[in-house]
Amino acid sequence: MVPVTSSTQPLTDLAPDQLAERLSAAQADYQDLQAKGLKLDLTRGKPGADQLDLSQGLLGLPTTNKDRSGADVRNYGGLEGLAEMREIFADLLSVDTARVIAGGNSSLTMMYQVVTWLLSHGGPDSPRPWAQEDTVKFVCPVPGYDRHFTMLAELGIEMVTVPMREDGPDVRAVRALVADDPQVKGMWLVPTYANPTGSVTSTEVAAELMAMPTAAPDFRILWDNAYAVHHLTDVETKSADALGLASASGNPNRPIMFASTSKITFAGAGVAALAASPENKEWFLKRLSYASIGPDKVNQLRHVEFFGDAEGIRAHMRKHRDLIAPKFAAVEDALTARLDGLGIATWSRPIGGYFVDLNVLDGTAARVVQLAKEAGIALTPAGSAFPHGDDPDDRNIRLAPTFPALAEVETAMAGVAVCVELAAAEKLAADG
Repeated sequence: MVPVTSSTQPLTDLAPDQLAERLSAAQADYQDLQAKGLKLDLTRGKPGADQLDLSQGLLGLPTTNKDRSGADVRNYGGLEGLAEMREIFADLLSVDTARVIAGGNSSLTMMYQVVTWLLSHGGPDSPRPWAQEDTVKFVCPVPGYDRHFTMLAELGIEMVTVPMREDGPDVRAVRALVADDPQVKGMWLVPTYANPTGSVTSTEVAAELMAMPTAAPDFRILWDNAYAVHHLTDVETKSADALGLASASGNPNRPIMFASTSKITFAGAGVAALAASPENKEWFLKRLSYASIGPDKVNQLRHVEFFGDAEGIRAHMRKHRDLIAPKFAAVEDALTARLDGLGIATWSRPIGGYFVDLNVLDGTAARVVQLAKEAGIALTPAGSAFPHGDDPDDRNIRLAPTFPALAEVETAMAGVAVCVELAAAEKLAADG
């Protein structure tokens, strides 16, 4: 992830008459944009139809109804999931198979289960259920994943933010929050190709997070490795070994890891996984046993047959990369062509994940989204990457280019660039 900079004269350096001229030109370009009658959507990081087509062969599987142990996958049982599915996740996440649970289609569901069960029962090292605390707080790196934040808001958990850096969350800020306040019980983290910044948490930062002193004896880091294999280049970045680092630091229960095949195969019919310490795993399975008699093992076997092993998934994801990397290049090209050097926007150049993180002139993000909407281009609401949708600087916009066709991404992003310049020129002119 590299911020874009340039040597072109910034809008902030223009004389009033020059700025007025740029504003007039941007207004004219925006009127042309509106005249196109566009109807484009860059709101969510969903796989495109061509990506889903890559997994169409799943629909003819499995060819047997038994796993390798001879158990009938159509029947009850197997709460941990199929051993062969767990082995695939273990390889992808660089953890021991014994630490892995393979579940249903949604890792978000597993995250919700973990948080709600911590509230209702506490963890294996909790003095009491979290719900019995006066307040429960979570550390939230920002910009971050909106669904993490809305989950906490729904459960009444207070969110405290720290900046997300290129090498992970600001460790000094995290330390300050967790050191003396026992009400700070947890932290969200997307460690590899973070949503939306594309940041990758380094091994050094991960080690500090796992080793740092915390006032809460049952502090948890929910390690959402949603994009572990979603590479956009030939460089296939490997995630830090959270479980190993935590164990070596004497805090084996601190991280709980999540992943899924939701953006690998079918978003609504994939397989999710959780990986944790033996104690956390036993705790999760005990709670789960009251809610389930086993996951969809037919679907798990279907995935095992389709991929064979973890290398099969890696090869499959290179096909995904070939389809979506040009869309990310189109975002880069459009923003550079219009905004490079104007001093009103920076954006990420991710090497993996599903998003481009766009920061516009302070105080204009909501206006950019409004202008885009009125020109027929739907963007994620400004501030969505912050708790309660509140970006204090009104500058952050998450761009999601994977779902539309490439030509639509090119058209939409050229239009977004016009909106960014128009909003900035309007504000600068108004501020005098």
